[in-house]
Amino acid sequence: MQSIVRDAKSSLINEFFEYDLNQLQKVYPSIQEMNVSKKAFLYHQGDRCCNLFWIKSGIVKLSHLTEQGSEITIDLLKRGDVTGCFQNNSASQEIDESAQALDNVNFYRIAYSDFKAMMSHQTELAWYVIEDMYARRQRVERKLRTILTQPVEVRVVTTLLELARMFGIRCTHGYTLEIHLTQQEVADLVGASRSVVSTVLNDFRNRGMLDYTRDQICINDAALVDSCRFLRP
Repeated sequence: MQSIVRDAKSSLINEFFEYDLNQLQKVYPSIQEMNVSKKAFLYHQGDRCCNLFWIKSGIVKLSHLTEQGSEITIDLLKRGDVTGCFQNNSASQEIDESAQALDNVNFYRIAYSDFKAMMSHQTELAWYVIEDMYARRQRVERKLRTILTQPVEVRVVTTLLELARMFGIRCTHGYTLEIHLTQQEVADLVGASRSVVSTVLNDFRNRGMLDYTRDQICINDAALVDSCRFLRP
């Protein structure tokens, strides 16, 4: 049943992204299809923003830079996810996160007023966005609870399994991530130092739980799930 629901949602967003842009612009004049290259930013923390950004392809990292200079990775966005300004302000608001492309990213940029009109005109699409935002909130809350209550090893396992579910492609060992992450980016996701995460990843690789190169991570999800049962306090 869950697979059927996911397929239906995927079909809905695919249908939307296949709309003729010129036709969309007749109803929602501000909508623009845009591209950014790997490591480029859709927007920076502190920018004044009155737009929504709807990811058409690629992966986007949401992060927050603390006053102490530490970067916190909030979440990773994929096709169909929306980010940006969701508040109705008469003036543009200062945004408290950055959105950076982890690979080449194609997206729609649309003004808040036009996005609101689109959601009122297309109720099925609106429900897709609501459900997707709720799922993202749950994901971020799970991550926060894990960071606050679990050791680094469990955080790494939990994060890798989440990444496999979101971005994994089935392979002989389990999942190969279609997203390329450095050890520092993994560390930012789990809220730990790069050196500690590097030690954990090396240990997991030696135990056959995963393998990785500079560009790819291959996850033995069954081994990770089994190990997580013993790692939790």
